[in-house]
Amino acid sequence: MEEKRPVGHPPMFKSVGEMQKKIDAYFDDCDGHQMVDGKGDPMFYPNGEPIITGKRPYTITGLALALGFTTRQALLNYEGKPEFVDTVKRAKARVERYAEERLFDKEGANGAKFSLSNNFRGWKENQSVELSGSVVIEGDVKD
Repeated sequence: MEEKRPVGHPPMFKSVGEMQKKIDAYFDDCDGHQMVDGKGDPMFYPNGEPIITGKRPYTITGLALALGFTTRQALLNYEGKPEFVDTVKRAKARVERYAEERLFDKEGANGAKFSLSNNFRGWKENQSVELSGSVVIEGDVKD
């Protein structure tokens, strides 16, 4: 009798908590870190704002790679697992919020539009064209 083997890859995550820890680490890493001087004291700009280094935008592909997936699509497919659907949707919503907020600054608007329209349902840039006028037909009309 032939032994039965599991089909497909083993799951990436054994629990939602395990996945959530990696998600939180991804967003923390993207937020960057406050620069410190040689004594370990935090550094600030003259206006009092902290100097942050290593800051990166939140992206679906970045999130997928941080979770150990090889592609963005693999993360989107994982959303189909009932026990992980809310966790993945919440992480995607955070990326979506970041992109949506970038619509309001000049430097990030184009990239944000691209990300939103390609990674999230319900975001499309529509154009409508209205035509008006008349058509004139010249020539003999035969019965």
